[in-house]
Amino acid sequence: VQLVESGGGLVQTGGSLRLSCAASGTIFSDNTMGWYRQAPGKQRELVAHITNGGSTYYVDSVKGRFAISRDNAKNTVYLQMNSLKPEDTAVYYCNTVPGLRIYWGQGTQVAVFS
Repeated sequence: VQLVESGGGLVQTGGSLRLSCAASGTIFSDNTMGWYRQAPGKQRELVAHITNGGSTYYVDSVKGRFAISRDNAKNTVYLQMNSLKPEDTAVYYCNTVPGLRIYWGQGTQVAVFS
């Protein structure tokens, strides 16, 4: 296993979670890293990504609420999620951007209840 996601859980609307993804150095170095999510019955979507230089992208639905960051020394990428909504409920995955099939892991479940 080369990408390990953690930090998901059950949280009330308006709450916060911080997801972490530990990657092997060969994956992390020089790659844009992203957080994806897949809700039940929906396609997987890219939520946010961060380049090796720190430039970020967010899908419109999470702008102003989520923040992606990376620690290159620890080969770890984070997703701080604030003001969570029920529609954020999904399994969250990290991967390179674009995502490579061999790197999809088990993900971490986020469930937001109202």
